Amino acid sequence: MTAFTEETDPYCLPVLDAAALLFDAPWQRYAVIGDSLSAGTGDPSPGYRELGWSDRFAEVLGRVRPDLAYLNTATVGATTTETIEQQADKLQAFEPDLLHIPCGANDLVRRRPDFDEIRQNMRKLYELAAQTGAQLTTFTLGRAYVVPVFPDWTERVRTVNDITRGLAAEYGAVVVDMWNHPVNDRDDLLSADRIHFAGSGQAVMAAEMAKALAGLLGRRTR
Repeated sequence: MTAFTEETDPYCLPVLDAAALLFDAPWQRYAVIGDSLSAGTGDPSPGYRELGWSDRFAEVLGRVRPDLAYLNTATVGATTTETIEQQADKLQAFEPDLLHIPCGANDLVRRRPDFDEIRQNMRKLYELAAQTGAQLTTFTLGRAYVVPVFPDWTERVRTVNDITRGLAAEYGAVVVDMWNHPVNDRDDLLSADRIHFAGSGQAVMAAEMAKALAGLLGRRTR
């Protein structure tokens, strides 16, 4: 396996290059809500800065908009319902124009997840998010994320990813689709907990977010 650094990783973008893709982006108030995936939780990776994807992306937007306001209320372990109940007030008070929302990862960690209930709860989250008028963004879960105690885990992730894609299309959210991204094949992608992307993955997710929003603005990306 090739050992990359942030400078040599083909899926990373230097801050200035990412900012150049978004040079006239209109967003001035960037908010992130949800769980540990939203928060950018993960172990350090040698050769990469110790910074989660959401803070990395805020850094990029800050180069474009020096007056950027940034709010991150994401909490480790939060379900979709807990995100609504515990983070909505701060979100609404902040009045974002760019808002990242979670994709239901913690809703899956049950003995038997009720996907109809998960869909309903995620729809409530999208309704709440849409009321802000912000441009919405979200991720799908990567296939490297595995919980071995659940033998049907891959199907669980596929199902919640499909829910995410469907709601995102309905509400005009930009989806950064990490399910089949090549970074999933890296042996050192995951943190010691075998759940969260380590620092290298965080850097890649930040780059993918910049590319996805550049695409929304009509920019070509490599």
